[in-house]
Order: sequence, then structure tokens, then C-alpha cells
Amino acid sequence: MKIKKRDSAAIIDALSGGVVPRRGIQHIMVGRANESRQILKDLENVTEGASIVKFFIGAFGSGKSFIQGLIKQKAIQSNFVVTKADFSPEKRLYGDGKAVTLYTELVNNLSTNTAPEGGALSAIIEKWITQVQTKVIEVKKYETVDFSNEEFIKDVEKEITEEVTKMDELSGGYDFARILSVYYRGFAEEDTDIQRKALRWLRGEYGTRTEAKADLQVRDIIDDSNYYNYLKVLSQFVKQVGYAGLVVNFDEAINLYKITHPQAREKNYETILTMFNDCLQGSFEGLYITFGGTPEFLEDERRGLYSYGALRRRLEVNRYETEEFRDLSQPVIKLSPLRQEELFVLLQRLREIHAVHYKYESSITDEELKNFIIKEFSVPGAEQHTTVGHVVKRFIDSLNILYQNPAFNKNEIFGREDTNEQEEAYPNVMSRFSST
Repeated sequence: MKIKKRDSAAIIDALSGGVVPRRGIQHIMVGRANESRQILKDLENVTEGASIVKFFIGAFGSGKSFIQGLIKQKAIQSNFVVTKADFSPEKRLYGDGKAVTLYTELVNNLSTNTAPEGGALSAIIEKWITQVQTKVIEVKKYETVDFSNEEFIKDVEKEITEEVTKMDELSGGYDFARILSVYYRGFAEEDTDIQRKALRWLRGEYGTRTEAKADLQVRDIIDDSNYYNYLKVLSQFVKQVGYAGLVVNFDEAINLYKITHPQAREKNYETILTMFNDCLQGSFEGLYITFGGTPEFLEDERRGLYSYGALRRRLEVNRYETEEFRDLSQPVIKLSPLRQEELFVLLQRLREIHAVHYKYESSITDEELKNFIIKEFSVPGAEQHTTVGHVVKRFIDSLNILYQNPAFNKNEIFGREDTNEQEEAYPNVMSRFSST
């Protein structure tokens, strides 16, 4: 296997901790070929001017976070800016400081092909500044970038304002342009303090308009009432910079379902409806929004999205879809956990990645991998409660033990138990490997 050391380390460390790796996902993608093709189609459509909202729905351990990690990887490869945030009791789509906290996390997590781990906001702005300066030099016939020339700086600031206000006149565009001009002034004068304040404003970290006006001479701040407008402005801005669009991944949507106050929960769902309508009605271009949630979050008629009539009408799954014949173009994609035979292929890949990373020859056979999976799913209640994530974490743990302790008897982990007894008690688990 050809894999970068950084990717193999990210995979092993992340899976050991029970989370989805940020790098190298292509090396462990198993059983999601159809979803992967649909993601690429969606990204292509967004590149061509569409905006799309997708809901990835599945039980815990079905791969929702993995899919969003895959989306991030594919999107960055396709020249998108990508960001993500997890819903929590402190981070929601509506209300009481929680919405702007969510927005701040999104802006902090902006990632590009040159900054895949996040924190790309300043790099995106400075890339755009370089483009604007180049345009001004060509149009106004300046010889080069000249920060000592006040006329050059003013011409660039004027061009910045004109460029940003072209963004479909979205609400918030004026102050956004003002902040970019302020940032540019700090950039030209090497005033890192004013640049820091401009970035703070763009991240939604000013608590009062008075403080923002004193620091930056702007009339507004980003808060719960307008953060979504600025998210749309940001999506249009990155397209102007030359990116294909903006991808926003929201995970742990179960935390919206868990909101106990009915009106607060409904306000969050109302925001989802607004996002959905804006994207599908073509209000703007270049935005791909995904939500990762459980079946309860979608289908519960008392507290889920189906409790909000307008969302239910839009999100009801294609009635003709079956497990075999699926419609992946619809807004809701239901995810099933990997089958045992797919999990077997995944463990094969992890065995190879671990061996390549630590530079040793693995002695674990395919038969022993099957034994490991059978043991994991032969525990009473495992079919309902053991997830792929649990199995993978324990498998990485076992590889780590064997690598660090050569005297450890691997049969304690991978040895065959009484197969006849297992087959009688758990025929479904055993039969899935009969043709593997």
C-alpha cells in the first residue's frame, strides 16, 4: 500500500480515539461507493451554480461522520472551501448566543487545500487581496504594488468595496466590504492589531456594536439575528476569490432533537427550512450544506423534523426506494451500517496500514480477521449495540498491543473459539462469511 506517513498516522490515531480521521479517508473507504459517486455529482452541480442541502440519516455508528469527512476530502480536492460544526447544547441554529457561537466555530474551521486543518480565513482574504491588487495595477496602470502610495491603497479599497457589493446585494454585504477594507489597510500598513480586530469581527466575536464601532467604524456586528446572512455572504465571497463554493457540514443534529422547549426547537427547524428553501429556489450559488442525524431527528413526529409540517413535506423519502434500488439524488440519504463482509475488507486495509506505518510484516491472517469479527458480534446484544466504530477501535487496540508486545499470544484475540456453538447461537453472523 502506498500511503503517506502523515495519513497513516492520522488514521491510526483517530480510530484509536474512536473518531473519524481528518486525513487519508480514501484508504479506508469501504461500502460507500454509491454515496461517493453522488457526492461528486452534487459537488459538480454546486460548481456549476447550484446550491444543495443533504441530510445523512443513520443510527449511531452507521457512518454519518465518516461520510461528512469524505465530503470534506472530495470537496477540498475539487477546490471548495469546507467547514464543519457539531451541534451541542451551546451551539444551535437559533437563539440566545448559541447561533453566533455556531457561526464562530464554522468560520474558525474554514479549510482549503492549502489549510486542510482549518484556520484558513486570513489566507483566503489575503489571496483575494492579491487578486484585487493585480486587477488595480492592470486597470490603473500602476507599475507594481506600492503601499507607500496612498492613491494605490485608496484604489484597492474602492475596488474591494465594488467587488464585495456585487455579491447579489445580500444583506450584510456593505459591512462585510467595510471590514475587508479595514483588513486591507492593516495589511498595507503592517498593522497586525487592526487585522486581528477585523478577523475578530468576521468570526462574530464582537459582543456589542459600540465596541465594534470604536475599533472598526462599522455600524453592525454578526450576531444570532444575522449570522446566516453573513454565512451566505461568505459563500459568495469564496467564489469571488476563485474557489468552487462553500461546503458546510453540520453533525450531531440529534442535539437539536433533544431541545426540550418546543418553541426553541421549532425556531431551529425553521432555520433549517430557510436554508433548504434558499438553496433549492436558487437564491444564491455555490453552497453545499449537509446535516448528519439519527432517524429520530428526522422521523419523530413529536420532536423531529417531521414534527414541522413544511419540512416533512420536503424531506419525506422516496416511497419507491428499497434497500436495493436507491434514490441518492433526494435530500435525505439513509445510511446503513457496514455489513460484516464489508467490515472484513475494512479490517484488511487497517491491518495493512498499521503494518506499513510501523514497518513490520503482519502475521494476522484473513481467517483470524474473520474470527475477530465473529467474536465481536457473537456477544449477546452485539447486533443491536456494537457499531463499526467500536469494532474498529478494538481492532486498532489489538494491533497496537501485538506490535508493542511481541510475546503477546495473538490467539487470545484472534484465535478460533468453538465454531459449532457460535454457529448454533449466532447463525446470521457466521453465514455472512460463508462466501467471503
